[in-house]
Amino acid sequence: MSTVNTVTEQLTRAGQAIEHDSFAIIDAEVGPHAYDPLQWPIVRRMIHANADFEFNGLTDFHPAAVEAGIQAMLRGGTPVVADVEMICSGLSQPRLAHFGMRTHQFISDADVIEAARAQDTTRAVQAMRKAWRLGLLQGAIVGIGNAPTALIELVRLIREEGLRPALVVGMPVGFVAAAESKDLMAGLNEVPWIVIRGRKGGSTLVVAALHALLALAEARQKAAGAA
Repeated sequence: MSTVNTVTEQLTRAGQAIEHDSFAIIDAEVGPHAYDPLQWPIVRRMIHANADFEFNGLTDFHPAAVEAGIQAMLRGGTPVVADVEMICSGLSQPRLAHFGMRTHQFISDADVIEAARAQDTTRAVQAMRKAWRLGLLQGAIVGIGNAPTALIELVRLIREEGLRPALVVGMPVGFVAAAESKDLMAGLNEVPWIVIRGRKGGSTLVVAALHALLALAEARQKAAGAA
C-alpha cells in the first residue's frame, strides 16, 4: 500500500524529496525486520523522528492494532486523548481535521491538580480519570508518551471499568515504571495497542506513530474512492 497522500505529506517539493529520501535511507540501512506492510510504515516514521534504529525490534503491535487505528480514523470524529499537551501540539491539525478528529488532554487542569494532591496520586492518573468521566476514552485513540502512571491507570480502567478504547499508543519514556507500564498494556488482548518495550519512548514517538496511521488511513480512503 502506498502511503503517499496529500493531507499528510510535506507541502513543498523540496520537503517531499527530503522526507522520501530519508525513508529510503532508513529502508536501506535498517536491516531485517519482522513487521508486516502496515506495521512497517509506523516503525519507519518513528525511526525517522529520532534517528534511532533500535525501534526496529522495540516496537510491538497487538495483531489488530493498525487496522483498528485506521478504522477509527476513517469513522471520523474519533477523539485523540493524550497524557500531555506536547502530543496535542505535535499532531498536525489539518491532518486531524481531514478526519474530523480533535485532541484532548487535561494534565494541567486545576481540578486534576487538586484531585492529585488530595488523593496523593499523579496528575496523569487524574487526567485519565477525568477523560473517562467525560466519556472521551470509550472508542478513542489514546496516546501516552510521557507518564507511565497514565498508562497504568488506563490498564486499570480497561480491566475494572470495561473501558474499550479503539487503540492505545503506549510509549511513555522513563526509568520508573515505564517499561512495566508498557508490559501491562501489552498483556491485554481485548484492546488493540502499540507499545515500545523497555525504557525508551516519548511524546515525539506517539506523534510519529499517529501521523503514520493518518497516512495509512488516507491511503485507504483514496483507494476506496478510486475503486
